[in-house]
Amino acid sequence: MSTPVVRCDHLTKTFNHTPAVQDLSLTVARGEILALLGPSGCGKTTTLRLLAGLERPDAGQIAIGEQVVAGPGAWVPPEKRGLGMVFQDHALFPHLTAHQNVAFGLRGLKPARVKEKVDHLLELVGLGGLAERYPHELSGGERQRVALARALAPEPVFLLFDEPFSSLDADRRAAMREQVRAILRSLRATAIFVTHDQEEALFLGDRIAILHHGRLEQVDTPEIIFHSPATRFVAEFLGHTDFLPGEVAADGILTEIGLIPQRLALPVGAPVELALRADDVALEPSRDGARAFLLARHFKGAQSVYRVRLPSGRLLHSLQPHTLNLRPGTPVRVRADAGHPLACFHAGRRAPGLEG
Repeated sequence: MSTPVVRCDHLTKTFNHTPAVQDLSLTVARGEILALLGPSGCGKTTTLRLLAGLERPDAGQIAIGEQVVAGPGAWVPPEKRGLGMVFQDHALFPHLTAHQNVAFGLRGLKPARVKEKVDHLLELVGLGGLAERYPHELSGGERQRVALARALAPEPVFLLFDEPFSSLDADRRAAMREQVRAILRSLRATAIFVTHDQEEALFLGDRIAILHHGRLEQVDTPEIIFHSPATRFVAEFLGHTDFLPGEVAADGILTEIGLIPQRLALPVGAPVELALRADDVALEPSRDGARAFLLARHFKGAQSVYRVRLPSGRLLHSLQPHTLNLRPGTPVRVRADAGHPLACFHAGRRAPGLEG
């Protein structure tokens, strides 16, 4: 196996006796895009600052390639770590043109080589005709692409992105994600994105690392994390999720909406929680003693999301085609209809399943 571009081993960082990063270990392979995802205050930005050399770890170490850049007896300053950074606010020099901003980090090269390289990068990010414009003459998306070109100019070992699209409106943000991902792919670049946006992480990341209270909850591909969350927190954070209490039975899980024929490697009677997303929940109107009823309908065009109150008072959500038009107050029968095993949790951790 080739040496990872970035390796963190048991990183810990504390501020005023409050841990920001706790025993964090992860690797980033060459050409990989890793998304660091989590809510505010989870340790994402502290992790990025540790990688960049803007903070020193209290414990653990960081290696870039074969070189330890932070750890006991080792420290390499930010400017010698061979990384590029793209910030939320672009951090462009307002008195320099786009060309001059990109060229800023290319000291020591001959002017002809600098021009050749900058022209190539501006073409790469789609700004070939805007080289002489100043930052205030560019749109937010254009300024972000100048910042990307500037970060790429010194040919860094890897790139760090700190919430790079959060200042853009929704349409521009979606377009920029696609453009930046395509550029990184074309260069086979290694990158780490810090984001709190779940959709952004799912789209950008080859893998996603989810942080909570400074600890790594799970790191895996977007598909595995979405469909097989390792903890209740991951299930709750990634995708609008409802939790339905249940009890382990010999032939499945007993719940308020019936028996879920999913067997677990837990003792009969053990309490569990099932994670249900709106597309896992089926419903149908019923006049035959149904005690669940619709509270609201959220029309989303081709689909509607119904909010359902169960007899216990617990709420579930159900995604239905727009052709089903039910009024709030309608009695309904509710059942799980996921078409796949549901994520199930015992004491906050994923409950082990039984084959067959």
